[in-house]
Amino acid sequence: MIDVLLYDPPGGAPRCGAAALIDAWDPAGDALIWVDIDCHDIEAARALLTGRFGISALAASDALRERHPPKIEWFDDYFFLLFKGFTAETADINNVSVVHISMFVGRNFLLTVHALPSPSVRALWSAVTAGAVQPGRGTVHLCYRLLRRIVDRYTPVILGLENRLDALEESLAERPDDTVLLELVNYNSRLKKLRRTFGYQQACLDELRHADSPLFNADSEHEFQDVYEHMERLTSLSALMQELSRDLMDGYISLNGHRLNSIMKTLTIASVIFLPLTFLAGIYGMNFDYMPEL
Repeated sequence: MIDVLLYDPPGGAPRCGAAALIDAWDPAGDALIWVDIDCHDIEAARALLTGRFGISALAASDALRERHPPKIEWFDDYFFLLFKGFTAETADINNVSVVHISMFVGRNFLLTVHALPSPSVRALWSAVTAGAVQPGRGTVHLCYRLLRRIVDRYTPVILGLENRLDALEESLAERPDDTVLLELVNYNSRLKKLRRTFGYQQACLDELRHADSPLFNADSEHEFQDVYEHMERLTSLSALMQELSRDLMDGYISLNGHRLNSIMKTLTIASVIFLPLTFLAGIYGMNFDYMPEL
């Protein structure tokens, strides 16, 4: 499915439509076009990217791949940015699923490519059509707005884990249980994957905020600085959460070791008491002709 938004500055309001609206866009003109591609038909999407918009074949292949780490790549008259966002089904750390969102940003075109529905793309699309976001500020500004929505969806998921870790810490002190350890192992694994993704994306945003591109205006550096700071905060916060989960895992193992040592201490005391009695019973209970002291 392809959704098209065409904004012609003299016309005022943006027009929305299907792929046929692309024919009304002039690459050499001032009209801005945003094409959102839900790439179920990969070959048709590839033909549109490389043919109508002149996107590099290698960059189009990266955008259409099922899995690819976040990246940024610069070309003569556009740049390619690949980010990972949360799907609409992601509500907390236990059911994280991601959607790969590829962005091609040129002077007067923005192309977004994703295989799964993206709530961040839909939210920005609705904001533009409702007039809350002005497309006249340019494609780079729309790219910034989309990145902020992607990053903002990470925040409640990461912050929501903090309260859960506090609750697990209390339960470990009161009643240690193997299910708690299993939950902590799950959190540690998911946070490790998120940290890897956040690290890649932070590096991309760092490159964007320092980029010297003719596509950028006076506000671009400040906008990408803003989203970079949010991404950096999330990266450090996810690292902190992973350290907390590891500390709780180590604490659980230590508590279990302490409990085991206490049990072994009790068993050792019982053995020390009953071992002499068992020894005497063994000697005097033997049925021999000549017993000790007889």
